[in-house]
Amino acid sequence: MVIVLLIGLALFGYAFYLVLKAAGFRRARIGETLTAMRAYGFQGAAGPSAADAKGVPGAVNDLATRLGAVVASRTGLMREEELRRELRAAGMYTTPPLRFMGYRVLLGVALPVLWLWIGVSGHSSPAKVIFGLILAFLAGWQGPLLLVRRRARYRLEEIDYQMPELIDVLVTTVEGGVGFSGSLQMAAQRMHGPLGEELRLTLQEQDMGLSTDEALQHLVERADTPSVRTFVRAIVQGEQLGVSIGKIMRDLATEMRKTRRAKAEERAQKAPTKMLFPLVFLIFPAMFVVLLGPAIISIFHTLHGGL
Repeated sequence: MVIVLLIGLALFGYAFYLVLKAAGFRRARIGETLTAMRAYGFQGAAGPSAADAKGVPGAVNDLATRLGAVVASRTGLMREEELRRELRAAGMYTTPPLRFMGYRVLLGVALPVLWLWIGVSGHSSPAKVIFGLILAFLAGWQGPLLLVRRRARYRLEEIDYQMPELIDVLVTTVEGGVGFSGSLQMAAQRMHGPLGEELRLTLQEQDMGLSTDEALQHLVERADTPSVRTFVRAIVQGEQLGVSIGKIMRDLATEMRKTRRAKAEERAQKAPTKMLFPLVFLIFPAMFVVLLGPAIISIFHTLHGGL
């Protein structure tokens, strides 16, 4: 019975994929083209070939893209620009928003079906099966979005944290006689992690013909953090007013280190509040058992002996 059910689900999924492929949604193709134009010149760790892999992964990606196009056009549940901005903030440059939406739909259907199969085969109660279906759907639908937002938040925090080191490198090279563009290239070679990726993408945009101001504005759009905004604003204003870049960078390094010290102090002040929950619910009960347990047992034996 289980094998027949699995074969039926596989055939249904393949038939659904063939129907979507035959329909040929133009919106999906346009979305992929626009995404490729916005992310031109960038190669992530996996390379552009990973997104266009053939075989089963390529078929699944194509199915997810078409399914996301259907959901976006029929339901209006997706804000494409907002989702694209979150994907870029998370460093997922080669993932189109339509494909990501399609994977959310697939997980939102696959996880409840899997839970339904487990509940039926395990002879669970109807209430448990229904509750599990709701949780499985929420996990499949909202789980990927929460993971992307979490990754974007940590990535932007890491970029914010690395900005003082970037400015130190720029100060050293600019005051040594290197131009600003050359300083950025040297910093991009030395920096690792998310900030290094963003710098290399900025340099690739300059190689494609964009001016320094435009490339820096795109940097702010991809990594919208207070330190990056301050950095780009200072560079643009310094070039417009003719102020020395070296002096601007030195002042920026001082201010950003003060900001990072203030954030560290803020986190240290929040630590006692965060420790309150485990202290009250995990540590205090164990201490009460150890300290008061023998006394309670002695009192119980005394009263029981007196009776």
